Amino acid sequence: MADAADDIAGASSALTRGDLLKRGTAAAFAVSMFGGLTDRALGVRPLQFAHRQLSGQLRIMTWAHFVPAYDTWLDGTYAKQWGEDNDVEVKIDHINNALLYSTAAAEVAAQSGHDLFWFISPPASFQKQAIPVTDLVQEVSKKAGRMTRVARKATYNPKTKQFYGFPEGYAPDPVQYRRSFLQEAGVSLNTWDDLRKGAAKLKQIGHPVGLGMSNEIDSNMLLTSLLYCYGGFIQNEENRIVIGQGSNRRGAIQALQVMKEIYTSGMSDEVFAWTAASNNQAFLAGRLSVALNAISIVRSAEDQGNQALSDDTWLASIPRGPAMRLGNEHVMGVYLIWKFAKNKEAAQKYVVDQQLNYQDHFVRSKYYNFPPWTNSIKGGFKEIRRLTAQDPHKPKGKYSVLTTIAEKYTTNPGHPGNSTAVMDEIYNTFLIPQMFATVAQGKATPAEAVSAFAQKAQSIYRKWHNQKLV
Repeated sequence: MADAADDIAGASSALTRGDLLKRGTAAAFAVSMFGGLTDRALGVRPLQFAHRQLSGQLRIMTWAHFVPAYDTWLDGTYAKQWGEDNDVEVKIDHINNALLYSTAAAEVAAQSGHDLFWFISPPASFQKQAIPVTDLVQEVSKKAGRMTRVARKATYNPKTKQFYGFPEGYAPDPVQYRRSFLQEAGVSLNTWDDLRKGAAKLKQIGHPVGLGMSNEIDSNMLLTSLLYCYGGFIQNEENRIVIGQGSNRRGAIQALQVMKEIYTSGMSDEVFAWTAASNNQAFLAGRLSVALNAISIVRSAEDQGNQALSDDTWLASIPRGPAMRLGNEHVMGVYLIWKFAKNKEAAQKYVVDQQLNYQDHFVRSKYYNFPPWTNSIKGGFKEIRRLTAQDPHKPKGKYSVLTTIAEKYTTNPGHPGNSTAVMDEIYNTFLIPQMFATVAQGKATPAEAVSAFAQKAQSIYRKWHNQKLV
């Protein structure tokens, strides 16, 4: 940080009288607003980035959000205002989420690109190319309290004892279902066994179940959740591969068998070729009865003015399995600050400021983006419950279940361990949906598929263990 501090000191010496007057006016306004109380008087340590003077351009790569209005606000209002406040030109690029990983790899190969790079799931395999952000996590925690467990487990490496990435936000993964279709077929979604038994009835009335088994993020997340519910954990708390052993193996075999039965009786083979948008499109077209997804499906129905579909689309927690009711987050947004970033100072301040003013991000994303620090929304989950409960769409209180899912049933990829480089590679080579697909298509028995998966996972573990990242 010494070089950056020297650069800032040099830049400050070139400030004009007008610059100083503008900043002095802003400081006087801040004092008047808060009655002259200092951080010390309030019992809070000064922020690391307080009054830091920045400059230059901040380049950010992120996804095209599934709630498009959020990107409009982020680019045109939030980032623009933050840039003006910090003397930084902010440029945000958006790409399809399926291209993030390959684009990041290309930037690493070139050692050039964006300052901040956003990922849709924990990008632990890139951590050697990023600067640790433990100091930034501590900075936010001083003001906003403890980080949520899901965000901590997703971004902390217990081997290096560093936060390799900075959590930007996460999305709970509710079941979205057509209430009229389930009532007509007499189907419940309380347990996975309920869905297994009811899948055929839903398909018979012309509205199959939509659970992907394809090389895309939605399939990764929902199938990992299904493994949890049956006790088929891929790794343990020490981040060692255990899926091929004991109760974990038995649970994984059960989960594979259940998904095969749901597919055989209640789905079509389109689920093997889906993209992340496919279940959205099929649901919005009125074909599907059930999908696991973040709230982009129902929000899209509302935005399209399809009130009949919107009113009939209800949300529920993930079904319970014999082991537990537990699901992955649907999205775990994580920022990396590349070691080759040209404006690390601005990147650091941007992520800190965003978390300390997160309520607008939650509201503008229409409750898609949940805060990694719950108390970065004043009032925490109590306020989140109030906000979701007041959503005007039918049925009343539709979105309140999101808070329950976030508080009780949402975890990180790799639970009960951390989201390690091993898990990142497993996710981005899509070994989980491939395992489920081979069983559903009759190419392997559940036991054979688990054994093959465990062997590949162990090989990946050895690779990253040799690199001293697990």
